[in-house]
Amino acid sequence: MILSRFTLKNIVPGTVDVPDESIFSLPEKVLQFGTGVLLRGLPDDYIDKANRKGIFNGRVVVVKSTSQGDTSAFEQQDNLYTLCVRGIRQGKKVEENRINAAVSRVLSAQEDWEEILECAHDGGMQVIISNTTEVGIQLVNDDIRRHPPLSFPGKLLAFLYERFQAFGGSPHSGMVIVPTELVPDNGKKLESIVLELAHLNSLPEEFIEWLEKHNHFCNSLVDRIVPGKPDAAQQAALEAEFGYRDKLLCMAEAYSLWAIEGDAHIRKVLSFAEANEEIAIVPDINLHRELKLRLLNGTHTLSCGPAFLAGIDTVKQAMDDPAMSVYIQDLMMQELAVSIPFPVERSLAAAFSASVLDRFRNPHIHHLWKSITAQYSSKMKMRCIPLLLQHYKTSNTPPPLFAFGFAAYLWFMKGEGHEVTDGQAGVFSRRWQTLRPEEVVLHTMTDKAFWETDLTLLPGFYSAVAADLQTIMQEGAKAALRKHTVQTI
Repeated sequence: MILSRFTLKNIVPGTVDVPDESIFSLPEKVLQFGTGVLLRGLPDDYIDKANRKGIFNGRVVVVKSTSQGDTSAFEQQDNLYTLCVRGIRQGKKVEENRINAAVSRVLSAQEDWEEILECAHDGGMQVIISNTTEVGIQLVNDDIRRHPPLSFPGKLLAFLYERFQAFGGSPHSGMVIVPTELVPDNGKKLESIVLELAHLNSLPEEFIEWLEKHNHFCNSLVDRIVPGKPDAAQQAALEAEFGYRDKLLCMAEAYSLWAIEGDAHIRKVLSFAEANEEIAIVPDINLHRELKLRLLNGTHTLSCGPAFLAGIDTVKQAMDDPAMSVYIQDLMMQELAVSIPFPVERSLAAAFSASVLDRFRNPHIHHLWKSITAQYSSKMKMRCIPLLLQHYKTSNTPPPLFAFGFAAYLWFMKGEGHEVTDGQAGVFSRRWQTLRPEEVVLHTMTDKAFWETDLTLLPGFYSAVAADLQTIMQEGAKAALRKHTVQTI
């Protein structure tokens, strides 16, 4: 049988937590831009757990913003899905299976825009959540009168303007807006873009005043590895155990964090935080952000190229590989942890690094390196280059493991035998077709329009990367990797 509201009664208790029927009658309180597994595995999980405890008592309207894929699986399953949590928590093995009932509807921006705007007329709506990837929070000169607007900020502004009109600019109709995109100061950046778009669209001053005074854009940080759908064998085993088919089933690690900048008002609106100790609503999230962005995400970004090119499919497999595990550990603890561009105590960085390594070793999470390479260039720029620049504030020599990771990035971007999902893919394709390898390194590093700096000015970095790239090309990534880790293995 297929998972649905109708088939819930046929599920045998014990193997999976089934939602109570009363949850389906809860009002809609959240508008969520994005259908991805990160949102389903973190904020939607928190909301579902709070609803089960009778705390938040609100459901989520999900907006599918892109034209890729469809919403048929959500429709077939009445928006239900199983979240399988696996890992280690405080030294204990964790295996949790929950049927999530947080989502009430999934609407397509392309097909259901009028219905999405109708949500702005619902006085119970309080919260907007988004995850439109790191390229989603960008200013596009968008016409918000389109159906729908092209960009996420344009869609958000159109919704807020509809709400302003629906409630006559009432102070109580303002929303709490919490983006989860991995962008520094994501809330404030989104707010500035929305305000600029409001001016570009010549919206009334009364609306702009309401937008600034009565809507709260919160910086936030999410931290949970949610690889999503398991492989076919694991999917089949879980479905056999549960007794139903679930096209939306997804996996998540046990560890999770949602750090949100906010005050007492934000805490009151986001009352689902009361049911989840993993949510931190605090005045400043920069410490949380830097640790996660640099040590977890930065390590992922610098390791995905070497691992993928060495024929290693998943993060767990990398931790089982002697050379790759040494590379990851030494990169994180010896080069990145000491170069965080933020005041962080060494002991705290070391403890966080150790917890990240434990998470990488989680045997239940099949996190594909290929997935981590998506938008490789923007991740390298945002997550890693600040660490490199900070390193050179105290050293005149290149960090060797970082340089190797950058060289692997350049070779991966050539796209030999694999797909490259990256906004810079066309640029790199032209470079590799017309330039010698050392010229690819040079042209990439001197691309100030992209990096906002000239990386060849960093002493020894160009030479180190060019040498590593040559080794990767001549001997292969595995052999090149062993040269960087042989002394430790």
